[in-house]
Amino acid sequence: MDFAVNVVVPAAQAFIMFSLGLGLEIADFKRVFSRGTAFAIGAFSQILLLPAVAFCVVMLLDMPPVLGAGLMLLSFCPGGVSSNVITKLSRGDLALSVSMTAVTSVIAFITVPALATWSILYLMGEEAPDFSFFDIAFFTFLVTTLPVLTGVFVRTVFTSLARRLESPLQNVAVAFWAMLLLALFASNYKVVMDNLLTLGVATMVLPLALIVIALLVSRLFGLNKTEGKTVAIETSVQNSPLGITLGIVITGTSTSFAEVPLALPSALYSITMYIIVLPCMFLFRWNSRDEA
Repeated sequence: MDFAVNVVVPAAQAFIMFSLGLGLEIADFKRVFSRGTAFAIGAFSQILLLPAVAFCVVMLLDMPPVLGAGLMLLSFCPGGVSSNVITKLSRGDLALSVSMTAVTSVIAFITVPALATWSILYLMGEEAPDFSFFDIAFFTFLVTTLPVLTGVFVRTVFTSLARRLESPLQNVAVAFWAMLLLALFASNYKVVMDNLLTLGVATMVLPLALIVIALLVSRLFGLNKTEGKTVAIETSVQNSPLGITLGIVITGTSTSFAEVPLALPSALYSITMYIIVLPCMFLFRWNSRDEA
């Protein structure tokens, strides 16, 4: 494995999650109990509904096994900083969004490995790369759960410092990942273009379906409009950097998408999800005038 696989990509993911944790407080976790119904519907949508919809997309589009497994891998990743920002701009329930992101990020080392192992083995069969369930769990803990908890600890102990650093570090994290993503795309232009039609459809159908279904589920269980659009955003805006990182590390050979197609769906989703989500954000924001 090269330096990028061992250090750069995991470090970028860990830094992103640390910057996320720096903006969290203990109250964000306690809110789960006071917002029981809304959080339960959000967690159900994020952890169970999202993978189920992704699996249907894989089956309906008859995706190649490795790309299907990559899309499933993405569907197991929690939300990230982007979902909180989009929720705020959509005039959604920011407190609920932050709590969902906080909890799903912390428990990712439990949910991601089991679901990832199942989907890769089920879809790829004998073509599946040689990987360990426990390695995925340990790695997910190192680059997701631990950095988030470290950020929360720093926020709790050094509150004033954390508040000053929160926004600059999040901006640096986003810029750092954007540059890394551009470098990955630039070095893998041909393989991206070769798979653009199949993955382009899949990675645009998925967020659109998720938004519609999450809104319907939220309405079915009695959530208000603000809570419903928050759940829809949290469910459709995935932590694609984690999906890319896991795809590269599970394959464990290179950052070339030609050699690591498992990471390709997450890479493309990091772009296509915004094509779907941003218009919805403006629609949510416009409709919120009627809620005022």
